[in-house]
Amino acid sequence: MSQTPKQSAERPVPTSADVARLAGVSRATVSYVLNNTSAVRISEPTRRRVHEAAEELGYVPHAAARSLRAGHTRTVLLPTAHVPVGPLYSRFFKELQWALRRLDYTVVQYGSLGLEGDEAARAWAELRPVAVVSLGEVALTAHGVEVLKRSGAKAVITLGPEHVDGAHSLVMDQREIGGCAATHLIGRGCRSIGVVLPEEPGLELFSRPRLVGATEAATRTGARIEPLPLSYDEESATALAARWRQLGLDAVYAYNDEYAMLLMRALQDAGIDVPRETAVVGADDLLLGKLLRPRLSTVRIDLVTGQRLAELVDRVVRDPGAEPEPHDLMGARAVHRESS
Repeated sequence: MSQTPKQSAERPVPTSADVARLAGVSRATVSYVLNNTSAVRISEPTRRRVHEAAEELGYVPHAAARSLRAGHTRTVLLPTAHVPVGPLYSRFFKELQWALRRLDYTVVQYGSLGLEGDEAARAWAELRPVAVVSLGEVALTAHGVEVLKRSGAKAVITLGPEHVDGAHSLVMDQREIGGCAATHLIGRGCRSIGVVLPEEPGLELFSRPRLVGATEAATRTGARIEPLPLSYDEESATALAARWRQLGLDAVYAYNDEYAMLLMRALQDAGIDVPRETAVVGADDLLLGKLLRPRLSTVRIDLVTGQRLAELVDRVVRDPGAEPEPHDLMGARAVHRESS
């Protein structure tokens, strides 16, 4: 009994020549259509035939070959976050990725856990990205920026608390958030203010500067600041609430809205009236904070839009010789509600 030979698992990879033959056009036309070349006019029926042929064959352009022709990739490297960022920052990063995609960039998220400084820069450089947007968790140096540029990166953009030589630096001064929260509470008559410091790994990148900002605001007015380590779980919040009256605090800035909601619930369960005994302020202005009773006072953080950051990436890629400059990435303002 004869058997049908097994089809080889090694199927030939379709090429642009295969697409051209099936669509009845030249390879140049295939390249123009699939690379969205605007300098050459291609009729809509021809574009449709090329796309249909590519779809039927399962053909996708070879990124490395396209990069060789262009002299650079269209890859923007975005190191993944090591820390649990909140909804505000997650929304910002998603918007950035969508905006870059609309500008025809490929966003590659790089797992940089365990990499620091120049070591991280060398690892990123191996992928030859046209741009790197570093989110501030890796402390890039001027040497690391130079390594990336020598590997072909036309744009190196950092998001962090301070300027990095050689990069376009988007400054996110977290001190402003803590200072804004403390100033609001002091203006409400509070004089002994707790500042929550999340114990989750990595969040000190944000929480420590916020504590500094709150302390600076309190120092100017003679108010007292009490750092309060807190894990994001009910047990930790309950334990802190149990000793609250011993601390002698009349207010708390709870890092962000999520920690504020956690702590406020624990304080209420312990019989502590909010805001009569203790005023509570969060940050990020999440919708859920408006649904609480009392409604949560917060610090609204006005981040630059992901669209604006994507446009900056594109502008620097097109003009890599432009002088690197710092940009102010965010502002902060208190929103007074019932909890303070």
